[in-house]
This record gives sequence, structure tokens and C-alpha cells, in this order.
Amino acid sequence: MSIVIHHNPACGTSRNVLAIIRTSGAEPTVIDYLETGWTRPQLLALFAAANLTPRAALRTTKSPAEELGLLDPAISDEVLLDAMLDHPVLVNRPIVCTAKGVRLCRPSETVLDLLETAPKGPLYKEDGQMILDETGQPLA
Repeated sequence: MSIVIHHNPACGTSRNVLAIIRTSGAEPTVIDYLETGWTRPQLLALFAAANLTPRAALRTTKSPAEELGLLDPAISDEVLLDAMLDHPVLVNRPIVCTAKGVRLCRPSETVLDLLETAPKGPLYKEDGQMILDETGQPLA
């Protein structure tokens, strides 16, 4: 199965998702969107496939969203998209695409539903929090 992850290597959640994917035995195509940037058609397609609005995909912390005045609910989707094109960090991450769907994978364990083969447990996040127990079952 082909897997694409829109990844920010500086983000712990994004690194956790990438590790989960690799632990499942898959080697994804990794797109460092901070380097490559976004296109409007690309964002529109990703958001539609993930059932997200630009507002729902907006990264509001550790981003320039507040300084740019984007937290006001009256700001239109078009303005948000323009800002995301100018400032790729405004798009929350990671976004993962597989044959099973497209999803903004926050928290990181949401990627499990997109994988063809589940990773074996136990599996832990970088901070030591267990994601999968010894039998490979997700923790509730």
C-alpha cells in the first residue's frame, strides 16, 4: 500500500506518526511541506479527502496564525488558504494519505486506522506514552 505523509520533522506528533508507519513495515513517501510548500489545488484536495475545512486544518499554536489575525472566526476560507500558501506552517500536521483514506493524524495513534498492517506492540510515543500494548492492541 502506498502511504504519503505530509511531515514536519520538527513536530513530535509528526515524528511519532512517521515512526508508527515505519513500525508497521511500510516505507512512506515523506513530504516535508515546509520545504516544498503547498499549492491551492493540493490543499483543497487534501482537505476535501480528509473532510476538513481550512479553519479545521489551521494550526493555531506554534504558528503565526494569531499574529496574522487568522484566529478571528470571520476570516474566510479563501483568506486562510492564501495564508497557508504563504506560510506552510499554518497547516496542521501530519496529514497522511493511504488507500484507506486521508486524515489529519492528531493524536498520532489516529494513523492506525489508515494502515494495512498494524505495527506490533508494545509501541510508545517519543514521550514514553504507550500507544499499543504488548499484544498490539491500541490503548483506549
